Amino acid sequence: MAEADTPAPPSGSVSPGRIYRHRLPTRIWHWLNAVTLLVLLMSGLMIFNAHPRLYWGQYGANPDYAWLAVGSTPKTGFLRIGEKKIETTGVLGRWTDANGAQQTWAFPGWATIPTTYSLADGRRWHLLFAWIFAISLTLYMLWSLFGGHLKKDLHIRRAEWSPRHIWQDVKAHARLRFPRGEAAARYHILQKLSYIGVIFVLLPLMIATGLTMSPGMNASAPWLLDLFGGRQSARSIHFLTASALIAFFLVHIAMVLLAGPVNEVRSIVTGWFRLPPERKDGV
Repeated sequence: MAEADTPAPPSGSVSPGRIYRHRLPTRIWHWLNAVTLLVLLMSGLMIFNAHPRLYWGQYGANPDYAWLAVGSTPKTGFLRIGEKKIETTGVLGRWTDANGAQQTWAFPGWATIPTTYSLADGRRWHLLFAWIFAISLTLYMLWSLFGGHLKKDLHIRRAEWSPRHIWQDVKAHARLRFPRGEAAARYHILQKLSYIGVIFVLLPLMIATGLTMSPGMNASAPWLLDLFGGRQSARSIHFLTASALIAFFLVHIAMVLLAGPVNEVRSIVTGWFRLPPERKDGV
């Protein structure tokens, strides 16, 4: 029987339909990653509050055209993307704090670290957890490559690349028909593509663009500026990548809730997963 993350225990050692799905390195990295990314997001929003505008190219300042801006007028808050302007009063740009005072930071205090405006503290939090994030990601990627996780669980086989196979998986998820029985122990094609994309594309891209925004790295590795088209382009890509990770997180949480939250959360806490029973004919 194929499993998601580890060989099956010896026969008779567990009850039927119960498997050891996630090994310890996967579980540790999952929860450490959840905490570090949350802190990085909230401290990053505080840093963004210092200049809530995004540009493409080498330079960006108030007189330059920003492709994205969060701001306020004397009465409203707004989000502007390109030429499209959306009023966001009470959410972005202009909002009321816990003391009833009107604030005009881009993101409200409940969404940032620290909760009161401090660019210096936001940078300290961001840098500390960026190191934790980078080290843990590197170790997990090495373990995935050399510990067999990538080859056994995330490797996409030739048959899975079939457009028909991918479309069947898309339709099954759209109908909320999740794998059951032994099939639930394996990663399906959409899971594999999303996990590979996050672990080996989005997360490394976050680190690379973050380094590109560092003046110290600009001096020691100026090729990063050429790679991303300038610090302002790197900042925009950093923001867009963070947005993609938030979208992944929301979809991930929705899938956990729909697939059975108790069973899914138990598996990522203890490692043990109970296989959902096979569907009866016509159900």
